[in-house]
Amino acid sequence: MKKIIFIFLSFIVAVSTVNAQKDINFNHTYPAGGKLLMCVDSAAKNVFYAIGFPNQPYTSFNFLPEVHNVSVSINFRKNISIPNYRYTILVDNKPIVLNKSIDMSQLKDTHAEGDEELFSTTTLGIFPIKDKIITIITYDIKKPQDVYKTIFYGKPIPKAKIKAFGKRFIIEKGVDYSYITDPKEKTNLNLTKKDDELTIVKNRTDIDYLYYTTIKDKQTNKIIFESTTWKYGGIIDEKNESLPEINIDKNIFKKSGDYEIIIQPSINWTNCLNCDISPKETEQYVTRYTLSITLEEENYTKKELFIYAFIVAFSIGLIFLIILYFIKKRNKKRLAEQEQQKNTAKLQLNSIRAQLNPHFLFNALSGIQNLMNKNEIDNANKYLSKFARLTRNVLDDKELISLSQEKTLLDDYLQMEQLRFGFKYEINHSENLDLDNIEIPSMLLQPFVENAVKHGISKKAIDGKIVITFTKQANDLVLTVTDNGNGFDTEKKNDGLGLQLSNSRIALLNSIYKENRFTLVIQSSTNGTKISLTLTEWL
Repeated sequence: MKKIIFIFLSFIVAVSTVNAQKDINFNHTYPAGGKLLMCVDSAAKNVFYAIGFPNQPYTSFNFLPEVHNVSVSINFRKNISIPNYRYTILVDNKPIVLNKSIDMSQLKDTHAEGDEELFSTTTLGIFPIKDKIITIITYDIKKPQDVYKTIFYGKPIPKAKIKAFGKRFIIEKGVDYSYITDPKEKTNLNLTKKDDELTIVKNRTDIDYLYYTTIKDKQTNKIIFESTTWKYGGIIDEKNESLPEINIDKNIFKKSGDYEIIIQPSINWTNCLNCDISPKETEQYVTRYTLSITLEEENYTKKELFIYAFIVAFSIGLIFLIILYFIKKRNKKRLAEQEQQKNTAKLQLNSIRAQLNPHFLFNALSGIQNLMNKNEIDNANKYLSKFARLTRNVLDDKELISLSQEKTLLDDYLQMEQLRFGFKYEINHSENLDLDNIEIPSMLLQPFVENAVKHGISKKAIDGKIVITFTKQANDLVLTVTDNGNGFDTEKKNDGLGLQLSNSRIALLNSIYKENRFTLVIQSSTNGTKISLTLTEWL
């Protein structure tokens, strides 16, 4: 009876193998990792094969989500001692072949994918893989330390889960830890100056090596951390097993804000044969957590400091330029107003000069008439000759004339009036004054001199005297007109047109020459009158 049952089971296995072989495409061979090759279902898509890991150099991973059956073979170069090799096969972590040697009678010569090199190969078996995990371990008994592990994964890859976030902080006797267990998808975490390290603890699986971790700054969308390595030994779970963890330097977090923790399989989803898997489907294998970090002390890179310094400097420069623009605009407006005031003052000055000239000419003509009425023909001719030259100078429309020209004009005028009244006069000046190169407003003293003649010494005849001086006092120019007439009351309003026009003219000159004040001082008594006109900082 037992013999019948054994024969029946062998028949079923044989039939299954034959059916499996009918579905497998033996014309296309995939590298499976190490010395192993594999062939899969003819209609299979999304075959991710021979995935290696930097931290697991003897481990290869094959993800076969749509494969039902897989045929696994092993290849040896001709220079390898095949009898030294052993292999173990596990299905869902249960051994079905244990430490078995290679059946030399089953070896065949073959070329690997058309390679000219000749290999010896044999099939280790055909296995149903759907919803299963097949692990094949191979090693050379002469090199027992080099154990090659190849996984054929026919199940959905489990999604990683973060068990805890921890932070290490400095204490007096060393360091200590605090943990946030079973964190939510968005977790707040405060990092102080004493905190120096962040720990991410993951749930334990048989394929921890498959997962890699990245941290992305959600503000800049840049990856700031990557790791494919997991450590064990820090945290123990309820089964008394060490949980995988990674330790991260706190200084990677430069600023407070949201950071995305991403844990996903180390699989290039586009590197496969007949790839037909969408991003939406791959997202089911990705774990995402948001860590909202609050830093007690912000860190800045040299580039950021340079950018901030540039922004501050640019802002200050821009503000300076704006202020400068408005200052220039205001100054331009003020200068325009000053220029307008100056032009207005000049027009008013010209108007006053236009009134002074006829006033002077009228008085001069009156003097000529007076001499003619007295039948003093010679004096009238002399007067007229002086008057002609004086008239040319008076009618010359110059704003400024030299002190020597002003002296000549006053000299001519006084000589004219001297013919009428017989008084004496002097025109003196400091020796350190360059009369030819110092200019003053034209006819500045003439109205005061005319006033001294008409109202001061006209009645004193030969006893009358007028003294005019040009004096330098530091940087000031002082002009004085002194007479020995009877004087007048300076407090009383004067009706003389010449003096009124002169006062108005000085006020206008002060509005034009703001840095050079014109100061008029009149001193009068019964012994005479002295008029002083000071041009401040004129020299």
